Amino acid sequence: MYRSDLVKKGVERAPHRALLYATGMPTKALDMPFIGVVSSFTDLVPGHVAMRDLERWIEKGVHTGGGYAFFFSVPGICDGVAMGHGGMKYSLPSRELIADMIEAIVEAHQLDGLVMLTNCDKITPGMLMAAGRLDLPTVVVTAGPMLGGRIGNRRLSLVRDTFEAVGRFQAGEITQEELSLYEMEACPGPGSCQGLYTANTMACMTEALGMSLPGCATAPAVMAKKRRIAFDSGVALMELVRNGVTARAIMNRAAFENAIRVDMALGGSTNTLLHLMAIAHDARVDLGLDTFDRISRETPNIARLRPAGDYMMEDLDAAGGIPGVLKRLLESIQDNPTVAGVGIKEIAQGARIIDEDVIRPLENAYHPEGGLAVLWGNLAPGGAVVKQSAVSDGMMRFEGKARCFDSEEAAMAAITSGGVGPGDVVVIRYEGPKGGPGMREMLAPTSAIVGMGLSDSVALITDGRFSGGTKGPCIGHVSPEAMEGGPIALIRDGDRIRVDIPGRRLELLVDEEELARRRAAWVPPEPKVTGGYLARYAQLVTSASTGAVYKGG
Repeated sequence: MYRSDLVKKGVERAPHRALLYATGMPTKALDMPFIGVVSSFTDLVPGHVAMRDLERWIEKGVHTGGGYAFFFSVPGICDGVAMGHGGMKYSLPSRELIADMIEAIVEAHQLDGLVMLTNCDKITPGMLMAAGRLDLPTVVVTAGPMLGGRIGNRRLSLVRDTFEAVGRFQAGEITQEELSLYEMEACPGPGSCQGLYTANTMACMTEALGMSLPGCATAPAVMAKKRRIAFDSGVALMELVRNGVTARAIMNRAAFENAIRVDMALGGSTNTLLHLMAIAHDARVDLGLDTFDRISRETPNIARLRPAGDYMMEDLDAAGGIPGVLKRLLESIQDNPTVAGVGIKEIAQGARIIDEDVIRPLENAYHPEGGLAVLWGNLAPGGAVVKQSAVSDGMMRFEGKARCFDSEEAAMAAITSGGVGPGDVVVIRYEGPKGGPGMREMLAPTSAIVGMGLSDSVALITDGRFSGGTKGPCIGHVSPEAMEGGPIALIRDGDRIRVDIPGRRLELLVDEEELARRRAAWVPPEPKVTGGYLARYAQLVTSASTGAVYKGG
């Protein structure tokens, strides 16, 4: 018996069958599993514009495997387009909408299994949250990274050659004509942005969790092998349905620890902490910041993709992809089932590593620890996160004076006008999940700092978050956030702040008596948004230290 029999079998379901027949469904489909193919196709996002083609290949795979496919859609936001203005407030909250929408459609129509076609920053985690929540047979297809842009023999990528180029233009290093050329050539076609930014990091995490087929995360969007992976994903889903293998059977504690280990080896986006904790929450796996930091200390950083290095996702794909990374980590990963029908260790053992610099041996790692580090201290009692693989050696320990801003816009204006200089610690607060609301990414100010040549002399801390494209000593997710009265709300201009990444410390060098006086005098500001979805989100969302999930969810 299938779940979908509740809507299609029995005399009393004649009206339901009549409506299904109205869609064009053939009578033979009544005996097939009903499979939902949820797609985030949109013309607004380059990572998603090629999905119409992949949808057809997934459908072919589902039908080949003996299922009947029904398509439905969820929205997608392009973080790059939403960046640097009020639109970014909606990006993280859209993750919860996506999960809720999938839950509503699947439960209302009693579907038997799911193929999820996704690609970008919040869409992939939103879909995986729904997979954990619904606990049905599920396969995820990430639509693939974009190829690098080119000017002659020079390869281009979005962050380095547009966002950081803005800072270089402001500093007088490049002309308007050069900037215009970069923006035209940096993104040559469909796919998620070329480096190990959040979209591609989450695609890698999906494969490492065992929720997508081997090779899916890194296969470029425009390649024929992406079509084959899409077809095979439909076939694989039907095997899961027949064998009763559900999402939580794959997304267990071992799967999350494997994914974190791959993340640390790659040096992925800081956003993975938020998203993996949120996915684990829906999959009923207890996952905290301490696990991330423990695994980071145990796992060498063996890859340097942009923004930390010069390689791109297409290079990782050619070098061996996520199976190659798993092969390097074979002794430390835990065997676990995958949607491919084989264990994760079998996938790792069968991998080939083609380029030993893109995926380095453990004994020749770029860094002895993983790409991310979790910091604690009197400035972040609930923790904070930094992409240590993208921080220069000279900035791993830093002490400077605070420059405080209560919004991203105020900080950006100061940075681009020359109001921030060497020795400063830029503090951007009231941009957390509640205070933003929506916990905006800070790619514009961090890229401006890099482009203006300040990344080795200026640090930035925030209760907001960073794009996976961020590099330099940029510390996000500071918890508790300012809107909750966290210590970040008590900082004043000129206070000394100490960052010690190897020691995992983030300290405000102000004595406790003075902080107590400031705390007693602190009054929360008026909310920045008082109506609509964001106001409701601010009332429901929890701290970044717990994945910014909904209370009671």
